[in-house]
Amino acid sequence: MSVSSPESLTSTPPFLDALLGAERGTQLLRLVEGLDASALHWLSGYAAGLATRAASVQPVASVAPPAETSAAPLTIVYGTQTGNSRLLAERFKQQTERAGLPVRLVRASEYPVRELAREKLLVVVISTQGDGDPPDDARGFCEHLLGKRAPRLEGLRYAVLGLGDSSYPKFCEVGRQLDERLAELGASRLAARADCDLDFEPVATGWLDQTLERAREALEPRTPVVATIVPLRGVPAAAVVSKLAPFAAPVLANQRITGRGALKDVRHVELSLEGSGLEYTPGDALGVWAPNAPELVEAVLTTLRLDASEPVTRDGKTLPLGHWLTEELELTRLSRPFLERQAALSGSEELGALLSPGGSESFRARLRSHQVIDVLRQHPAPWSATELVLALRKQTPRLYSIASSPKRVGAEAHLTVAVVDYTAFGARHLGTASHHLATRETGADSVRVFVERNERFRLPEDGARDVVMIGPGTGVAPFRGFVQERAETGAKGRNWLFFGEQHFRTQFLYQTEWLEALKKKTLHRLSVAFSRDTEAKVYVQQRLRESGKELYAWLEGGAALYVCGDAQRMAPDVHQALVDIVIEHGARGREDAEDWLKTLRDERRYLRDVY
Repeated sequence: MSVSSPESLTSTPPFLDALLGAERGTQLLRLVEGLDASALHWLSGYAAGLATRAASVQPVASVAPPAETSAAPLTIVYGTQTGNSRLLAERFKQQTERAGLPVRLVRASEYPVRELAREKLLVVVISTQGDGDPPDDARGFCEHLLGKRAPRLEGLRYAVLGLGDSSYPKFCEVGRQLDERLAELGASRLAARADCDLDFEPVATGWLDQTLERAREALEPRTPVVATIVPLRGVPAAAVVSKLAPFAAPVLANQRITGRGALKDVRHVELSLEGSGLEYTPGDALGVWAPNAPELVEAVLTTLRLDASEPVTRDGKTLPLGHWLTEELELTRLSRPFLERQAALSGSEELGALLSPGGSESFRARLRSHQVIDVLRQHPAPWSATELVLALRKQTPRLYSIASSPKRVGAEAHLTVAVVDYTAFGARHLGTASHHLATRETGADSVRVFVERNERFRLPEDGARDVVMIGPGTGVAPFRGFVQERAETGAKGRNWLFFGEQHFRTQFLYQTEWLEALKKKTLHRLSVAFSRDTEAKVYVQQRLRESGKELYAWLEGGAALYVCGDAQRMAPDVHQALVDIVIEHGARGREDAEDWLKTLRDERRYLRDVY
């Protein structure tokens, strides 16, 4: 039997008119026009297959955006420093949409605080940084809510999810403050506050589910749109790279960029992202999953006299103890739950004092100076394999600011890595990710990575705007990407970099590149401070003050200011220098100077990526 070519079908056959109607019949002929015999045979078989399955297909609710309803929407506001709060807020938005509830998601820095008085349902997902500080993108939101201008909120129902690190005394402090303040303003809780540690999934998952159920009761769910979904066999979707499904990025280069004799080993690492589907923008970070060093795992096993092959179950997953210690758990960072269990097992009065309310300063110092192996050696205790696995914190990825622009380097990501390698308590101590990266061989090894987007640390959309970058040490990393991006896009604005380190001769990171950029006018000013090369130590904040008049003129003229690096000492010192500059050269009082910088922050012209 021959198949007629569709070119010969100039009018709709009567049976098509009867079955589909004249209009649909004509549309069908247009769709198959030009197909050869084999394609037509395939289509006929495909259609027949659909017919045989039609009876078994059940209507299911489509996942469509919520339609307009008379109910007030649920508003989710998030503040994040590392991206975890955003991840959970986005997840909750998706859950809410699937439930057919009206919802909107807003970053704290973009939330119009004047709308707070009109809210009916509010969910806040927010992290705490350092010693009880809000994330940079939530400072304005928190200041308004905690300040005198916050409105009465008797008509509001709310829920707060806090994220933090229990190693700090003021664990989830920002979430606690907002939760209590909302209640003070007359709002009522939709759900009790939950505080999440670095391993946030167990607490967050239950809280999100509970809060969604409470929101269902408060909002009128819309009637889901019913659609018929026919399962088709097609090309399997490519695996999506994510935090939990990282990409094995081949190592293209691993070069030490500090000189011989330098106290610090800093590496420039280049990774290939070819075929990963990963994309990034300068300002983003690369998440790195790294195993604990074999010698550290062996030291823990030997100290506790435990067998690496012993199976241990946690969270429904059974693995050998050695695998838990190598791939799944933190060994270089202490946590309060581990220390509490260590104190109980060892009976150590010293650890008990550290964990008491009056021992916060000593506790914080211990977290900075000790790793798990140090505590195990100093305070012997009869740990079992199961107790150890349950007490240790789950491993978390390390985030590194990406030191490149894809417009310059293509499908690559470059990192600037300070290697942690020192001796303490008579033993060698290593940084998990930095040691892993430093020991990867070019062309032979790979690193498990994902991109962590950082929307709050972006170059100005207007390329004519001037940019000031302050990045001591490895804090200079994102600014290498910024300068590359501005050069590749032909940005007309000027670029001014402040850089600091210990020694000019051995620790001037990317010196050749900066000098070449100055020559090409893609970097217009470079101010440097090398603290150990002079009798009086000089840091970047001194260089800021020395250039205060011109720096203030740049900022008054619309420049964007960026700070990257240490959050504990550098960032506060730099901020204080900026306040002093505004006071001196802007003829303002201290309070007005702080307000002026706050305005820059609100305008996204004073941005920080500090850690």
